[in-house]
Amino acid sequence: EVQLQASGGGLVQNGESLRLSCQTSGFRFGDYVIGWFRQAPGKEREGVSCISVSDGRTYYEDSVKGRVTIFSDSAKNTIYLQINDLKPEDTAVYYCTADSRWHHMVHSIIYPSTATPDYWGQGTLVTVSS
Repeated sequence: EVQLQASGGGLVQNGESLRLSCQTSGFRFGDYVIGWFRQAPGKEREGVSCISVSDGRTYYEDSVKGRVTIFSDSAKNTIYLQINDLKPEDTAVYYCTADSRWHHMVHSIIYPSTATPDYWGQGTLVTVSS
């Protein structure tokens, strides 16, 4: 059974940092692209970032570029999303996803309303107070 479990969310102050984790199981970790999406209350889903586990390629949406780093730990089958200088507009439920195709995941990140990665996990809530 494929599982993607996001964790690490919480309540933080404006300007603080968080590291989200996506613990995966049930598929060949090294063969997949792991992506992060987020959805704020009352707003549409937004793509954030993705990483190809096999070669480390990364992609970041402009809205988070420079504040977000995505990286993997293959020994733990886990992807991390480090978010620095958090702002109230970062408040959202963050979801991790997995897809076997790089271009398909990047397309999903860019066009999140039509995102169709192979697998979705449950989200973790990040709340940034001003």
